Amino acid sequence: MRIRLHGTPAETAAALTAIAQVLHIRHVSQPYPDHRSQMFQRIYLHATRREDTRP
Repeated sequence: MRIRLHGTPAETAAALTAIAQVLHIRHVSQPYPDHRSQMFQRIYLHATRREDTRP
């Protein structure tokens, strides 16, 4: 699946850490600057379900 994270660098890093506990992260893009505010960024993830998680 594809996931977009949008927030401050600290927020996106914390979200990525939390998501990695549930999903297997296959790829993380470089950070892209937000179009409206330079304090925010976007990163894109490609992730798959972890085999050890239960539905």
